[in-house]
Amino acid sequence: MTITNYTKEFRYNLKLAYPVILGMVGHTMVGLIDDIMVGKIGTTELAAVSLGNSFLFIAMSLGIGFSTAITPLVAEADGEGNIAKGKAAFKHGLFLCTVLGSVLFGLILLSKPLMYHMKQPAEVVALAIPYLEIVAFSLIPMIMFQAFKQFSDGLSQTKYAMWATLLANVINIVLNYLLIYGKFGFPELGIVGAAIGTLISRVVMLIFIWLLLKSKDKFKPYITNLNFLIIKKSVVNKILSLGVPSALQMFFEVAIFTAGIWLSGVLGSNAQAANQIALKLSSLTFMVGMGLSVAATIRVGNQKGLQNFKELRRIAFSLFLLTLLIFIIFAGIFVAFHTVFPDLFVNYNNISDLGNTMEVVKIASVLLLIAAVFQISDGIQVVVLGALRGLQDVKIPTMLIFVAYWVVGFPISYYLGLHTHYKSSGIWLGLLAGLTVSSILLYLRFNYITKKLIKN
Repeated sequence: MTITNYTKEFRYNLKLAYPVILGMVGHTMVGLIDDIMVGKIGTTELAAVSLGNSFLFIAMSLGIGFSTAITPLVAEADGEGNIAKGKAAFKHGLFLCTVLGSVLFGLILLSKPLMYHMKQPAEVVALAIPYLEIVAFSLIPMIMFQAFKQFSDGLSQTKYAMWATLLANVINIVLNYLLIYGKFGFPELGIVGAAIGTLISRVVMLIFIWLLLKSKDKFKPYITNLNFLIIKKSVVNKILSLGVPSALQMFFEVAIFTAGIWLSGVLGSNAQAANQIALKLSSLTFMVGMGLSVAATIRVGNQKGLQNFKELRRIAFSLFLLTLLIFIIFAGIFVAFHTVFPDLFVNYNNISDLGNTMEVVKIASVLLLIAAVFQISDGIQVVVLGALRGLQDVKIPTMLIFVAYWVVGFPISYYLGLHTHYKSSGIWLGLLAGLTVSSILLYLRFNYITKKLIKN
């Protein structure tokens, strides 16, 4: 095959992916804006949001990862032209996501005392707990929203979730401004105000996408006359068989970055604040990979429904190539602006905190250079994983991800971060190692499966 056999798919790949990318960037921007606004108060407050969100990210990874099981099932049903099958996947997926969101909310509340036993700065923990108590409740509408999003993505209608998340982002910005700083007569609540803004914006996001899909003819056969009193064990088991490994996949990745937050906290609040800056900026570009990953799941799922495995492989490789090119550009941007980006998160006018501010910026600028390198590995691994999910191959990839992050990545982060002079940079070198091994193993898995399917 010539290169044009792959590049000719770029336009349609981007057409599918860009609404997902904008929507995922919107999700990330909610947290990014929280950090920028909170960072203007002080570095301790920024570290507290980082610590609180570390618990939230773990729970979100399980919820979002689980919800991705809906997309390949709906995409396969759409490829077969089977509306009843797609409706069943959505209904049962929404039911399970609602239950999971409620359970995760309860578990976060129960886990709060762990903060006192994690060697985190006491002043950071004191601020993080009231923030977490409020923002944790947003998990329920957030994961319910994911069920709607993954369903509409499965029907190749990726723009509706984008509009919902962009709306939520606008609401979050406005509420943050009013409640963090106490503007226009509103109380000055600091980071608790950021938590309230996040919660309200996610409730609105859920209501908006439900009303939007309900008004569209394409979705009516799927979302009308849903009887949640009738739940079929066979459909639940099918979603669980895909959703649980998918949840673990995302959990293993998010958990290693969360471990990086906790390890940074052991090094001090400045290291933790710097880690948060680098992590937020890396998360922003990662959302582009997530968007392309969803496109891979949809397109591979469609071709699986059609049993056209040669075309499936060609389309998947077009997505891998597109991802590689985009993330090389991101790497260049990180290198070019590694000393500029951290300034967005700090307040140089706070003279009493200037020494801490300068240290945070110095550490973050180095971390962004390491983040530049792992952009490519991070992008490739998440898109290949999306393609494997489209094939409904989730169990072995879950084990491969565990090996990459927790057998390879975490020990390196722990040793270099806490037992060498590399400190924060050492933590991120471990993350780089884990992501690189993950991308290689997942690619080898996809290559093996697709060749086997074509041969058979």
